[in-house]
Amino acid sequence: MDFIESCRRFISLDSTPSQGNLAAARFAVELCKAKGLEVETMEEIWADQTQMNVIARPPLGKDGEEELLLQNHLDTVDPGPFGLWTRTGNNPFDAHIIDKKIYGLGAADVKLDFICKIEALASFAGQKNWKMKPVLVGTFAEEQGMVGALKLIRKNKIKARKALIGEPSNLQLISAGKGTATVEIRIPFSDDEYRYRQEHNLRESTSTQSRIFNGKAAHSSTPHLGESAIKKMLEYLLQMPEDLTIMEIDGGVNFNTVPSNAFLEIEPVSGHREPMAAKIAKIYRTICDLEGEFLQFQDPLFNPPYPTLVIGIIRTLQNHVFISGNCRVVPLVSQEIYDKWMRELKEVCQSVGADFRITDYKIPFQTSPDSPFVKGCLEDVRGLVPSGGLATQSSTNEASLFSRVGIECICFGPGQREGNIHTPNEHVAIDDLHTAGEVYKRIIKRFCL
Repeated sequence: MDFIESCRRFISLDSTPSQGNLAAARFAVELCKAKGLEVETMEEIWADQTQMNVIARPPLGKDGEEELLLQNHLDTVDPGPFGLWTRTGNNPFDAHIIDKKIYGLGAADVKLDFICKIEALASFAGQKNWKMKPVLVGTFAEEQGMVGALKLIRKNKIKARKALIGEPSNLQLISAGKGTATVEIRIPFSDDEYRYRQEHNLRESTSTQSRIFNGKAAHSSTPHLGESAIKKMLEYLLQMPEDLTIMEIDGGVNFNTVPSNAFLEIEPVSGHREPMAAKIAKIYRTICDLEGEFLQFQDPLFNPPYPTLVIGIIRTLQNHVFISGNCRVVPLVSQEIYDKWMRELKEVCQSVGADFRITDYKIPFQTSPDSPFVKGCLEDVRGLVPSGGLATQSSTNEASLFSRVGIECICFGPGQREGNIHTPNEHVAIDDLHTAGEVYKRIIKRFCL
């Protein structure tokens, strides 16, 4: 199976949160073994699914005390509406090549980069003497809290002191990334509003009013590049009487994506005690106030340079409204300040009877530009990418976890991030995939031989 066919096959294997990464991981195992690599797997049950970490090493030479970690996650986000994938025949899992670019879910984030790393590592399969042995790892559930990477660390499956984390960076080296927190809020309907909604659904006629809101999808790390349909809907709701009845409120696909669509159905009846509309409005106003505070913490190394909080999902469930979002924090924000923000949001949620939880929190990471690891990688990148340089990313990935256990981390990968990942028609240039593979070979040669 040649490189392009491997890329097509990898994209065709659904590794979204609803399916898990097992099929993709098993295919990764096949590719690694076909290239002569030794493979170890870690099967775990997560979210009621069997998931898998893949660990591959060159077969020869003694395992040293330290390793160079090459890491990618093998899962993807949900693709959203298939109809928006116009470059893949309305099927995000059917890779198409157009103008020397591969289109498909996971093309840039970051399945195909894993194949680049396999090719690079395989070129050293006959090497016997290592001063630091490379290890390639593919993890599961990165999009659900980086669970696979956590399991890898807790079970001491690697001995890395340096790590190159796969991340679409347009072939730039990333030495720092924002921290992230996943926020979940559950707002209960009052008893009288709940009964009214149940009774209303049994009526033959209705006087409800519906409205659809449209926006532009973007990754939650770069919300300024998107346009939130949920924010439009909530701003509209603020202009309405707070004692109306919310029959249905729905928007977004992923907690960490700026939502492109939202739907609101209301019944303009008044008289409910503690109406849902008033509860949502109070919480949303607090979020807007926090966004104002975020602007006081500007770090020019990032874009956007300040913390952000994106509401990625809102859903009407049987007896409550569910909200999920993603907070991004620049490294200069102290733990004390972050805790204060989350405490303020929790207190306003509790004041309306809502449940507030942080289901996942990862600190920012930052590696010094003066590090020999950074300087060496930068020299290797610039040898192949004249425009290559050192940058930061507003996103958060496994570097946040690995850096906490003393591993020096850099992020790198082919493919653009802004306006490309977590959106329909995700793509990567084939030439950039090959360039990335050559960069990995040079970095392995520099630090491992």
